[in-house]
Amino acid sequence: MDSNNQKDCSAEPMDGVSPNEHIPVLAETLTEYIHLPKDGIFVDATVGHGGHSRLFGSQLGPEGILVGLDVDPKSLQTAQANLAGLPCRIILIRENFSRLDEVLNKQGIQQVDCILADLGFCSAQVADPQRGMSFQVDAPLDMRLDNRLGISASDIVNKMPEKQLADLIFKYGQERASRRIARFIVDNRVKQKFYTTGQLAMIICKALGQPATGRHSRIHPATRTFQALRIAVNEELECLKTLLKDAVGRLKKGGILAIISFHSLEDGMVKEDFRQHKADGTYEILTKKPLIADEKEVRMNPRSRSAKLRIARKIV
Repeated sequence: MDSNNQKDCSAEPMDGVSPNEHIPVLAETLTEYIHLPKDGIFVDATVGHGGHSRLFGSQLGPEGILVGLDVDPKSLQTAQANLAGLPCRIILIRENFSRLDEVLNKQGIQQVDCILADLGFCSAQVADPQRGMSFQVDAPLDMRLDNRLGISASDIVNKMPEKQLADLIFKYGQERASRRIARFIVDNRVKQKFYTTGQLAMIICKALGQPATGRHSRIHPATRTFQALRIAVNEELECLKTLLKDAVGRLKKGGILAIISFHSLEDGMVKEDFRQHKADGTYEILTKKPLIADEKEVRMNPRSRSAKLRIARKIV
């Protein structure tokens, strides 16, 4: 995972924080902007373990509704337990946020008061060796957040043509050495297919002429390539594009859209979407610049240091 672009889930725990505990980022900042009516409808598009949902679900009364989406059944199970006792109606659904329209239609919900999406990953998801999202341990090269998806990182690495693979690594990982990395991958997969994160990380290090351990740079040599594969496998940017498109029609007048991103590709998409909707008179942008964690939060939760929050209000 790229410590510049994603939550640093490999960071050592601080102040009693478990490395597998997901702490909701920018929680205090969000509460300054999100004030729900007792009968409001709040959508947590990435409910995770329910940290943000518990915070805002507590603003709702018995007539209020909290809708939480997540593709990970383990996260939904944890969220169910963590949200127990809230006064509002709780609806948790295993679905990607790109299907928000379909989910709300099935629930008979037309418009909502707030949509929040935290685009980072639960620490437990990154730490789970079966997902193969991290090069910190040698694990199956999978990277699927939703095991219902058909294509894994191993499929891409072992089957994609060299030029297409290089383009993917450059576009999604912003890796300048993408062509060299792709060439090394293709040359080596002829001898042996890639099935583990360790295999892939080792070849990337060789391609860049850098040691896998005792590295000189601030981030691991494989970071950007792993980011690119994860984005591609989970169709992250396509899903975000759909969420941004659908959110405008689902928000009530005065409704809030809040997006927390962790790398520049996501943040750029959110910034541009908000700009376009401001230009057409649909949104008021409440954050002229993205809001970031202060020093205190970063100390308490090192994973928050890459988070950028943008918030818009629907005005028509």
